[in-house]
Amino acid sequence: MASSALNFAAVNPKLQQSPKPTPPSHRFTTARRFPSSLRPIKASIFDKSPLSSIPGLTKPAPSSSPETNLPIRQIPGDYGLPGVGPIQDRLDYFYNQGRNEFFKSRMQKYQSTVYRVNMPPGPFISTNPRVIVLLDGKSFPVLFDLSKVEKKDLFTGTYMPSTDLTGGYRILSYLDPSESNHAKLKQLLFNLIKSRREFVIPEFNSAFTELFEVLEYDIATKGKAEFADPNEQAAFNFLSRAFFGVRPIDTALGKDAPTLISKWVLFNLAPILSVGLPKEVEEATLHSVRLPPTLVQKDYNRLYEFFSSAAGTFLDEAEQSGISREEACHNILFAICFNSWGGFKILFPSLMKWIGRVGMEVHTRLAREIRTATAGGGGGITMAAMEKMPLMKSVVYETLRIDPPVSLQYGKAKKDFVLESHDAAYEVKEGEMLFGYQPFATKDPKIFDRPEEFVPDRFVGEGEELLSHVMWSNGPETERASVANKQCAGKDFVVMVARLFVVELFRRYDSFDIEVGTSPLGAKITLTSLKKATF
Repeated sequence: MASSALNFAAVNPKLQQSPKPTPPSHRFTTARRFPSSLRPIKASIFDKSPLSSIPGLTKPAPSSSPETNLPIRQIPGDYGLPGVGPIQDRLDYFYNQGRNEFFKSRMQKYQSTVYRVNMPPGPFISTNPRVIVLLDGKSFPVLFDLSKVEKKDLFTGTYMPSTDLTGGYRILSYLDPSESNHAKLKQLLFNLIKSRREFVIPEFNSAFTELFEVLEYDIATKGKAEFADPNEQAAFNFLSRAFFGVRPIDTALGKDAPTLISKWVLFNLAPILSVGLPKEVEEATLHSVRLPPTLVQKDYNRLYEFFSSAAGTFLDEAEQSGISREEACHNILFAICFNSWGGFKILFPSLMKWIGRVGMEVHTRLAREIRTATAGGGGGITMAAMEKMPLMKSVVYETLRIDPPVSLQYGKAKKDFVLESHDAAYEVKEGEMLFGYQPFATKDPKIFDRPEEFVPDRFVGEGEELLSHVMWSNGPETERASVANKQCAGKDFVVMVARLFVVELFRRYDSFDIEVGTSPLGAKITLTSLKKATF
């Protein structure tokens, strides 16, 4: 798009006519945490020519191959000279090309959706940055096949953050299902979600009512509202209230959680992020050496003290199942702050971005569907009502497809096996690292029609059959998370909360206008208008 400013509706006249709006009593903090700049975001990933137009990729397969009917092809690409190749790939990934072009250009160069490359960070943080890249929807799911790959210490890829950042423990996200603690810790999270499910809808309504009040106030007084800070505060308030019945503002943590978590997440992910600093600075600091955990220890301790108190009942349960209170607390902290809050920090702006761009006609359809479904229960939201909102559910799944909150997936081959893409097969050796870039796999033109477009009703009716190819949660959307796999323990919870967000938005507003920028962890949203409900 030529401009990042999208105008679908006029600014609410009532907001314009209020010269001195009353500020919300629960006003959120607005401290900037990551540098960002407004610029247009394009959805396009592939060329005008789809993958199906790539000419013959393979040589005839030997008749002795029992595992595939596809021709066997040697995996193209190389890792370059030791030390030099990984650094050159890192510079291309972060600066010379950028992430999407980094993968796209090599896919075109090798005429293949499977190839070899180095993944950041490389020297001097990762001892082995070599991976086999998977960019199509057929090869990508092998990353979830635990008969072929293991997931031990691969949550962040070719490096693992220091356990000093998580109390000295390897957290659930870094455990392979074959490890004894995996089932115990994952079951603890399942129990937490199940035991508090009745509080999710009312606490979400409460926390995000506060969010919308702040956004309306900012638009009325400033003409625009930054979405990030109030969203992050509302998300943490919601998680704390829903899971523990605790209001953070009533504790020593106050309103500081988003700032503390953001800093701690940066220390975990710095080697694979670009935060907008000059290239020379980032290369010498974030990408070449680990940030000392001691610099964030005080912040982390404040979070730990909060969860140690708030999650007392679940820590008791953990002890009864053979997990120490301390290990359980570090895992609950990680699940709430890194996995859940960090996911909402990315997902909710993404929902605003893609839904904001579809325009008034779809906004009206969403508002009518949502208000009709909730009208029968006196305007309240129930699970039964949300099941009567197919378009709402579809836009959530389409957002997860086109802009997955977790875009990088890894797995290490447990044995030699033959990997298949659409057009060829490749021999993978035991110990080789496999890497999938999810935004390409879920835009595979051999699976999805108009793959680079946001199609609001893609998953309505017969379109639901395509959900098996939506894989944002370390597994297909159609599969259930269990203690035996690595699918996100909160997969269904995240989908439900994303639906709640869309429902709450269109219960209140007919439409909204946005400007879209970028941040190190996703879209940066600025609202320029919120048109209150008129029907």
